[in-house]
Amino acid sequence: MKPANENIKRTLKLVKTMLELADAGDAHREDVGCGVLYGIIRDAGYKIKKVAEAEKSSHLEKKDWP
Repeated sequence: MKPANENIKRTLKLVKTMLELADAGDAHREDVGCGVLYGIIRDAGYKIKKVAEAEKSSHLEKKDWP
């Protein structure tokens, strides 16, 4: 697999971990500050996911994805 495609796959895996962390953090938070932190992580994760999936789609359209 090309390094660019491998990096997109790694990004999507990282996003999955970020979203799981945000869910776990929210479930166990002790104050509002924690809620803000995990909300920021969740928001960033979804934004990164959207861009990474668009880039993956672009590579698929160019037949540049395995």
